[in-house]
Amino acid sequence: MLNYIWLALLFIGIATAVTTDISDTAANKFQNGEKLYVLTKFDHSKIDSEKVFNAGIYVSTKVFNDFYRTKEKENILQTAKFSYNKEEKKFAVFIEVDEKSPAIWKEMASASGNEKDLTGKIILRERIDSVYYTASLILEAVSFVKMKDVTNAAIDYAANAVKIALGLIGIMALWLGIMKIAEQAGLISIIAKSVKPLTKFLFPDVPHDHPAIGSIIMNISANMLGLGNAATPFGLKAMAELDSLNPEKGTATNAMCTFLAINTAGLTLIPATAIAIRASAGSSDPTIIIGTSFFGALCATLTGIAAAKTLEKFSIPNFNFAAWFKSNLKFLSAFLITAAAIVFLFTSGALSLFEGGMIKSIIQIVSTLAIPLIILTFVTYGVFKKVKLYEVFVEGAKEGFNVAVKIIPYLVAMLVAIGIFRAGGAMDFLVLILSPVTNWIGMPAEALPMALMRPLSGSGSLGIMSEIISVHGADSFIGILVSTIMGSTETTFYVLALYFGTVGIKRTRHAVTAGVLADIAGILAALFIVKLLFG
Repeated sequence: MLNYIWLALLFIGIATAVTTDISDTAANKFQNGEKLYVLTKFDHSKIDSEKVFNAGIYVSTKVFNDFYRTKEKENILQTAKFSYNKEEKKFAVFIEVDEKSPAIWKEMASASGNEKDLTGKIILRERIDSVYYTASLILEAVSFVKMKDVTNAAIDYAANAVKIALGLIGIMALWLGIMKIAEQAGLISIIAKSVKPLTKFLFPDVPHDHPAIGSIIMNISANMLGLGNAATPFGLKAMAELDSLNPEKGTATNAMCTFLAINTAGLTLIPATAIAIRASAGSSDPTIIIGTSFFGALCATLTGIAAAKTLEKFSIPNFNFAAWFKSNLKFLSAFLITAAAIVFLFTSGALSLFEGGMIKSIIQIVSTLAIPLIILTFVTYGVFKKVKLYEVFVEGAKEGFNVAVKIIPYLVAMLVAIGIFRAGGAMDFLVLILSPVTNWIGMPAEALPMALMRPLSGSGSLGIMSEIISVHGADSFIGILVSTIMGSTETTFYVLALYFGTVGIKRTRHAVTAGVLADIAGILAALFIVKLLFG
């Protein structure tokens, strides 16, 4: 499945970029070779044609918008450097674009090879007074903007993939070393036995005392506490342990698919990143999304588990659903009753318990102390069981180094494809296609790019969320909605590439489908709960 997704991301991204560039060229979007009538202001009455000097360029809103077919709201006032070209008898102009520059000039500057440089020629026409002249501005010709963006994105995302993998080396070495101590001391087996009823239902093919169970529990626990730096090493260790039970190497097992469905649902008690963005944007109550995000992520998790457990049955010949249902009736009943009780808790007004106060404080304290307590507990138990701590830790740390290096090719492949898809403009095209559906269910058009970007890119969705909050406000309906979506979902394709890459899985079976269904459920649940409480 990942092969087809990877190919689709590449093909659609490049095809969209080529189509957009051809369309822009045909329409002369950037007005190549055309004269823009401007007003120039010099700092002195005498123009020295032998030196470089500063000058101001002024363009009225109407003239600029008519010329570029844009919708700028303010007049353009740009500082530039002028130098006289004796051969052409024209002034060469160098514009350094900044935050106040019009969007189309920023786009043109990025296409020229340097994001801040925009050059051209200016011809003085008529002198108004001692410092003002009317003039004609002809900027450098710009073409293939999207294809250049695609090229830059491919290079940048490849570099970022390597940075991510190398950044994991230290964390992986630390946590796999600690986990090795816990495993040698027998603590992992104790943890696995304590949650045997749950893990037996979720992972029936994995022995309850297998090291994979302990790593899975540690991963899920760390994710719920928002400890991403600990969750990832535990998750990668869990995948390696699950692969040791895999009879068909290169093909995902049912346990792997279920485990990744839980991971891609992103169940977290405190969405720290979204809260931090809201606080920095001046929200009067940044933590108001704790309850709504947990509700969305819970729905995503339940959907992911249900999808994984349902889809895996299609690969079992002569599967007897009645017998399976009967043998798991008690657990399924308890599972559904618990889920229904939690949903009722959130929709009955009890949600306020999660919006500050004692529960929030307890969760924050636990999150802060979790990592030191885990290290202290595991090491202390190792001492009690007379484990050779240093030697065992180093042995586990070596595994962490190897795992972090091994995932580099998989991260590069997936992140480059996502970068090309995004830079090529395919995301805008996808938004256009899905707009009728999202309008029908009541999702604001402004929130759709965030919902679509979230499964693909964490940094991309974070940037979109920050922009939406800056425009609409952190405490607006849209601001709360995108914050909740951020806390209710996970970067599905990054997680799949990372975890499957660890063990060389090429045939992912139903893992992608379960992860995407979990994302859709999380987004719809976020929309439902935010509309219910704040709509």
